[in-house]
Amino acid sequence: MIQLHDKKFEAFIQAKELDFAIQNMAKQIAADFSKETPVFIGVLNGSFMVMADLMKHYEYPCEVSFVKLASYEGTKSTNNVKQLIGLNESLEGRSVIVVEDIVDTGNTVEELKNIFKELKVKHFKIATLFFKPEAYTKDIKLDYVGIRIPNKFIVGYGLDYDGLGRNLKHVYQLATNTNTHNNMINIVLFGKPGAGKGTQAEFLKGKYNLVHLSTGDIFRFNIKNNTELGQLAKTFMDKGDLVPDEVTIKMLQSEVDKNLDSKGFLFDGFPRTIAQANALDAFLKTKEWSVTATVALEAEDEVLVQRLLERGKTSGRADDQDVEKIRNRYQEYNEKTAPLMNYYKEQNKFHAVNGIGSIEEITERLSTVIENL
Repeated sequence: MIQLHDKKFEAFIQAKELDFAIQNMAKQIAADFSKETPVFIGVLNGSFMVMADLMKHYEYPCEVSFVKLASYEGTKSTNNVKQLIGLNESLEGRSVIVVEDIVDTGNTVEELKNIFKELKVKHFKIATLFFKPEAYTKDIKLDYVGIRIPNKFIVGYGLDYDGLGRNLKHVYQLATNTNTHNNMINIVLFGKPGAGKGTQAEFLKGKYNLVHLSTGDIFRFNIKNNTELGQLAKTFMDKGDLVPDEVTIKMLQSEVDKNLDSKGFLFDGFPRTIAQANALDAFLKTKEWSVTATVALEAEDEVLVQRLLERGKTSGRADDQDVEKIRNRYQEYNEKTAPLMNYYKEQNKFHAVNGIGSIEEITERLSTVIENL
């Protein structure tokens, strides 16, 4: 925890992860421009650290310049971008890569695009270390993105809070209210294929303002974005091996750390084993949190088989169209989940909910359980 002016900030992203993201950006840019001499243009003040490290990793001929624009006052974007220092050189016919520390609303990006359109550049590309998809309001494509983050205020590595924090080698986020943390709702959601878990997860996260953490989605994100953890997981998957629990929990921890100001988490697809449940408990304990409850959507296998067969007519999934494969999935679920149910029953944290009925009926049952926790 650090203090800048009147506000406290807590650790968010470590220097090692920042460097890895910048290396990936350098590789992507090199793949596009290694055969010419592009001009990298940093947007001051924030981009000076990003630019310096990007240049360390970019191994081909290039030129470097800077512009200065302003869009922040305190912790909020002013939504009013003004150019303070312009370029003094001709860039007509040149390939330009604008380097930003962070893109949120996209107002600066829009202003820069207008500036360089008038300069008649050959190519105009945007590279940003941080990107806030939730805050972005423009249709302009961002060409190279280091790390996607939630819409929260951060400092460090070039980013400041009223002038302070730019020199920090790690990135910090605005500290959350610890009283809110003590009232967090952390739910582990169980459900057999076809039980409507996905539909109900959408309901739960919306009504109770929970962050939905699906291990499947987290794996796909890390592998697609070639993160360090994604690369590590892929080495096991390529061999046909199961990804070790420590890799999975690190991915989960990373997502939790990005959403420390939330009112709680909805864990979907994790834990799957007693070892994973112990690991989750240990991690939450480091935050002075715990699993509030586990909720299982229950239904007879025969009813769910018919649901999946109906779903298979439109989903295109082969395992939704084969009765034997469906029954094998249920057998695996029963074998793996039964010990977990007993684990949480011993802690008086297990709640079974009837998963048969209309969506509205099931969500009402879930609401009753959660609101009585």
